[in-house]
Amino acid sequence: MTTLDHAGPGRPARGPSRWVALGWQLLGLVLILGVWWLLTDVLKLYPPYVFPGPKAVWTEISYGLWGSGPQDGKLLSAIGGSLRRMLTGYLIAVALGVLVGLLMGAWRPLRTTLGAYLTGIQSVPSIAFVPFAILFFGLNERAALAVVILEGFIPMALAVSGALLNVPPALRVAGRTLGANSLGLTLRVLLPASLPNILTGLRTAWSFAWRALVGGELLIGGVASLGEQLEVGRNTANVALVLATIIIIGLIGGLFDALLRTFEGRVRRDYGLEVPQ
Repeated sequence: MTTLDHAGPGRPARGPSRWVALGWQLLGLVLILGVWWLLTDVLKLYPPYVFPGPKAVWTEISYGLWGSGPQDGKLLSAIGGSLRRMLTGYLIAVALGVLVGLLMGAWRPLRTTLGAYLTGIQSVPSIAFVPFAILFFGLNERAALAVVILEGFIPMALAVSGALLNVPPALRVAGRTLGANSLGLTLRVLLPASLPNILTGLRTAWSFAWRALVGGELLIGGVASLGEQLEVGRNTANVALVLATIIIIGLIGGLFDALLRTFEGRVRRDYGLEVPQ
């Protein structure tokens, strides 16, 4: 019996393929851990202070999250501080990005001028803005927040502007024919029609902002953050702590990306845009 037999007419068959993908991902994780353990704990190709094994990294994670030791609880407070900073900056960036994106989508001169500048600024690595933010705001967390807002705002504004341009002209004509004014047309027709593309922009903005946050915290320091934990690991030559922090950064970023991707997938299925596999 094939997968399509379970799916039913008009419904994508996602269940089995999702579990198969999860199985492959878990197998890949086991292989990575196995190779890591083989190189460090069995073959001992590198000294522990250069490339520690999985057990040493796990010890740092357990100390930092729930155990007792040199980093007792500090990793947990660092996660809380970074998430608080990230969510604050991300929400501000999304709000500004939606507003500017709407204006760019509605007014062509603004789209051709500001849009071109934003595209150029987007190509600049986020770490390049940190020195300017430090000089402008001082050596504090406001500088990191400013970089997060900038890196989240630009992809969000470009995504909203582009999504509005991709709305089929027939919907605009239908809205106008039914008597909608500019505001009503935007809120009731254009925004709902462009929602799938806007959600893609939300996910891109999260990715840009998350990377900018860690880079900013790494240089600013002095506040409870994942970036500070990286700096502490570097200053104390604790490579296990550095790797533990990198793993946590990746896990948090991947978790939020998966949540946004799941929401995006549901919306795309509701819009009939999901391709059955």
